[in-house]
Amino acid sequence: MNRTVRTAVSALAALGLAFGLGACSEAADKAAEEVDKAVTESYEVTYEVTGTDVTSIEYHAGDGTAMQPQVETEKKPTTPWSKTVKLHGIMPPAVMPVTTKPADLVCKVVYQGKVIKEAKGELAMAGGCVAVSPVFN
Repeated sequence: MNRTVRTAVSALAALGLAFGLGACSEAADKAAEEVDKAVTESYEVTYEVTGTDVTSIEYHAGDGTAMQPQVETEKKPTTPWSKTVKLHGIMPPAVMPVTTKPADLVCKVVYQGKVIKEAKGELAMAGGCVAVSPVFN
């Protein structure tokens, strides 16, 4: 009998924890959506990528939301490559290059003439350049 009670209590605790964490995640997503709607300020950034054998570049292009930004891809770009985009609210500027020769790869996010994020080599390919929205600075 005690074993059955312990099993039932454990199952209920696990279920409660799962629902609680799911609610926290939903609440965080909802809060980010509300902030994204409230912060209507827009800004421009320029993405820059240099290197050899760059096969593709993905970047946040401006549409969508902060939690699900529109991502565009440029295949087989000529380097050095740059693209200026208009983003809004808390949407993070991000550019992610892919190359077969990461040794000389460099990506940058430039805002008002200043580099706000830069990555080189393997780091540029592994995580790209993702900066915090300058609306918060």
